[in-house]
Parts: sequence; C-alpha cells; structure tokens
Amino acid sequence: QVQVVESGGGLVQAGGSLGLSCAASGSIFSINRMGWYRQAPGKQRELVAHITSGGSTNYAVSVKDRFTISRDNAKNTVTLQMNSLKSEDTGVYYCVENIVTLRGGIQYSRDYWGQGTQVTVPS
Repeated sequence: QVQVVESGGGLVQAGGSLGLSCAASGSIFSINRMGWYRQAPGKQRELVAHITSGGSTNYAVSVKDRFTISRDNAKNTVTLQMNSLKSEDTGVYYCVENIVTLRGGIQYSRDYWGQGTQVTVPS
C-alpha cells in the first residue's frame, strides 16, 4: 500500500516564506512526475508546479520566480519552497505523485494525492 503525506503549511504574513513537504511510503518501485496543486475557496484546483523524474520543472505563471519545487528521489519526497507570499496564494495545497508499483512482475502507475495542507496569507 502506498501513502502520500504532506507536512508544512500554516499562516504566514504577506511577503513571508513557507515550505511544504510531501513524502511517499510503501511498496514503491519508482516515482515519475511529482507536483503541487492548490485550491482557493470557491475556485477550482489548479497546478502550482511539477517536476519530472529527470528534474525538469514547470510552474504556474502566478508563482514563477517565487516558488521552487524540488525532489529527493532517495527519500521519495517533493518539496515546495514558497517565497514572497501573497494573499492570493491562500488555499489548500495538495501534492500528487505518479507512483509506479510492481505486482506480479508488472508495473502499474497511478497518481497518489496527499490529504491537503492549508496555507493562509492574510491580506
């Protein structure tokens, strides 16, 4: 069984910094893409950033140059460092990892989502 657990989040003043971390555990063969999404109240969930197994990154325009996504393949973790936070960054942040498991010699991959962590930046 695979689990994805997030940590970090909280309340931070505008202009401040915050870090989120997400760790996967269980019967993991490998991990492909890892990413972070967020959902603000009354809005749809949106992609914040993702990183491929090779380390290529992609960011939403709204967070580019302020957020940094990174991964530690040895620890099956992905982190999101958020700087210069704004009130519009407020929301629930979810990590997602595309994890490959091995059963009967066959590889299966699917997305595993974290439970979500609240980030609040008061206006």
